[in-house]
Amino acid sequence: MTTGQTSQTPRTAPAAQEPRRDTVRWGVLATGGIAARFTAEVRELPDAEVVAVASRGEARAKEFAARFGVPRAYGEWAALVADPDVDVVYVATPHSAHRAAAGLALAAGKPVLCEKPFTLNVREAGELVSLARERGLFLMEAMWTYCNPVIRRLVELVRDGAIGEIQTVQADFGFPGPADPGHRLRDPALGGGALLDLGVYPISFAQLLLGEPDRVQADALLSPEGVDLNTGMLLGWESGATALLSCSLTGGTPVTATVTGTRGRIELPSGFFSAERFVLHRNDAGPGTGPEEFTADGGLYGLQYEAAEVMRCLRAGETESPLVPLDGTLAVMRTLDAVRDRIGVRFPADG
Repeated sequence: MTTGQTSQTPRTAPAAQEPRRDTVRWGVLATGGIAARFTAEVRELPDAEVVAVASRGEARAKEFAARFGVPRAYGEWAALVADPDVDVVYVATPHSAHRAAAGLALAAGKPVLCEKPFTLNVREAGELVSLARERGLFLMEAMWTYCNPVIRRLVELVRDGAIGEIQTVQADFGFPGPADPGHRLRDPALGGGALLDLGVYPISFAQLLLGEPDRVQADALLSPEGVDLNTGMLLGWESGATALLSCSLTGGTPVTATVTGTRGRIELPSGFFSAERFVLHRNDAGPGTGPEEFTADGGLYGLQYEAAEVMRCLRAGETESPLVPLDGTLAVMRTLDAVRDRIGVRFPADG
């Protein structure tokens, strides 16, 4: 069994893109919760430094900079992407602004790590990928799950036949979401709903193992504003494999994942997208042989794994990560678009 997103031959970046010293200098574009977490975790890496932050308001940028000891704060995005001391830009805006923010950085010649979901739709995603490839610049979706060593080990075991041929993947992600209609998760213009914020994880997990599905079915409860609040998805492949996935803003779900094959199954506990362990059950385990548990091994955690992969790629002159290939990101975006089509959710950005 091979994974759906196989390693690709890395593209070579022009010499101008390579960081000018061993320490990789990050510019953080946005000041929200995920930007704060990324900055806090990445600044602990010995070979990384956050040198600049930008927001659409100078006061917010300065407050963020003071909080994390970032040397420079900008009140506009253009100033950050023009900063010659920034080696790579981390885009942490709401996903409705990913196309504009990442596009601005790429146009300025900066490598980009862009938060998930990559964009609002596959058209926007394709535009960013085309721009990065045309300019020979590094671009990666911040799908930290794919960089997690536990998930990477799981993929290796599946590829090596530990559970045989995959038959089913089950995964969910749900929490009691905001009831306030004014919240961004209820706003179609901001890409609101459960699917893009939460459903991207189960879909990405299934496609990491099985590739892009051949069939997509879905049903959902929609809000009065027209975004999905509770969505169930059934994906199918010509091999006969299926994935039963769900996402919800109406109630807390286990947030677990299970991969079942012809020779066994693998179970990921709550928080599967940032797994620290999983359990392998083999059908042919002998007497006295119980399930096998695999845990993380390494000195990193959380968002540090994706940051380390970006820095490795930059030093190697690679413009795409073999762990999070752009073709795989586009495939996930096509599935997200297909699900929205089935449940009747449209964003103004869709045109």
